[in-house]
Amino acid sequence: MSAYDLIVIGAGPGGYVAAIRAAQLGMKVACVEGRGSLGGTCLNVGCIPSKALLTSSAKYAELSHLSAHGIAVEGASLDLGALMARKDKIVGDLTKGIAFLFKKNGVDHIEGWASIPAPGQVKVGDDSYTAKNILIATGSEPAALPGVEIDEVDVLSSTGALALDAAPEHLVVIGAGVIGLELGQVWSRLGSKVTVVEYLDRILPGIDGEIAKLSQRALSKRGLKFQLGRALKTVEKGENGLTLTLDRVGKDKEEQLAADKVLVAIGRRPVTRGLGLEDLGVSMNPRGFIEVDERFSTSVPGIFAIGDCVPGPMLAHKAEEDGVACVEMLAGQHGHVDYNTVPGVVYTDPEVASVGQTEEALKEAGTDYIIGKFAFMANSRARSTGETDGAVKVLATPGGKILGAHICGAHGGDLIAELVLAMTKGATVEDVARTCHAHPAMGEAVKEACLDALGRAIHA
Repeated sequence: MSAYDLIVIGAGPGGYVAAIRAAQLGMKVACVEGRGSLGGTCLNVGCIPSKALLTSSAKYAELSHLSAHGIAVEGASLDLGALMARKDKIVGDLTKGIAFLFKKNGVDHIEGWASIPAPGQVKVGDDSYTAKNILIATGSEPAALPGVEIDEVDVLSSTGALALDAAPEHLVVIGAGVIGLELGQVWSRLGSKVTVVEYLDRILPGIDGEIAKLSQRALSKRGLKFQLGRALKTVEKGENGLTLTLDRVGKDKEEQLAADKVLVAIGRRPVTRGLGLEDLGVSMNPRGFIEVDERFSTSVPGIFAIGDCVPGPMLAHKAEEDGVACVEMLAGQHGHVDYNTVPGVVYTDPEVASVGQTEEALKEAGTDYIIGKFAFMANSRARSTGETDGAVKVLATPGGKILGAHICGAHGGDLIAELVLAMTKGATVEDVARTCHAHPAMGEAVKEACLDALGRAIHA
């Protein structure tokens, strides 16, 4: 029976990063993964392949807009097979990269699905291992709708939507969250009619409402259709495709919608089955997430959990921060994750990026705040590139402490980093406003939004 200081179950972003960091701290570490390749959902059927398809589809879609630049493109064609092959190569290269990092740092990779028969014990197939500590980093999977069977042929999860061999004539996306909008835009760019159906009366739940409206307006201009305030009741298969029955929320009215494919993208749920947590007495909340304390310890000593399988933002970078903090505390060091400064990004065109509190949350809490906004339409770089949709929005206390920042616009995922750093280090809107930004650059919109919060906007 092999003995380790730490066994990590799951090789997604949180798991593999935790394993590597623990090895750097001198621990004898193993990482167990039952998937055929390392990297978890994020790398194999999530963040990375979706971003690869978003990038490729954006380049294809851009061809139709080049005439405004005085560039004529004739005879352009789409090779979907080559596009998918590029995506698969990127995934393959990165999974091999994690295997290299394991070898470099001395992390043992144990292939197979793990269970925990007792504290300090991990079983993989017929083999058993002991560990001083066990870290559960098993991630999440697509959530299902009651009564709607996902067959990955006609009714798809995000996994199936990443591997279609042809663009559907009409793709209906159920759920106007991050995954639904990203994959909806991929297939819209590649030739599909895309209709997004959402139960709520808005898109991007949890995102600042004003920014979400800017996103919806921009996505509508780019071809996505939205049906809000509708609940999916049934999906029926017929000779001519699929028929969806929708319930108008609060109006006691049914509607029908025809589709070739349906993507169910209503969120994700933690993956904990098969680990034996119930028999061990590990506490879980009603939604199936493992309950942990500030040290990521479960209710059973020696068993820890991080990432998507514990409460909090279900984001790869959050899982990585969890993993590093957890193992550093195990090594006697200080570890902490400030979840208020964990950014989120939607990689649509335009991108949507957010950190901290939304205006709705501040109003609900009765918090006094000031607000600064700057539209990209007034940004020189945005005008020169033609990427003028959206705005930067900054929320702060009357004294200038930044409470939240929200961006809808090109490169929003990169621009948010400055505001995340400002919040992390306690910089005020005055500090950001007095920081010299390169001209002409998209980042000037961040400066101008902070100036606007202070009543000193120059270009607004």
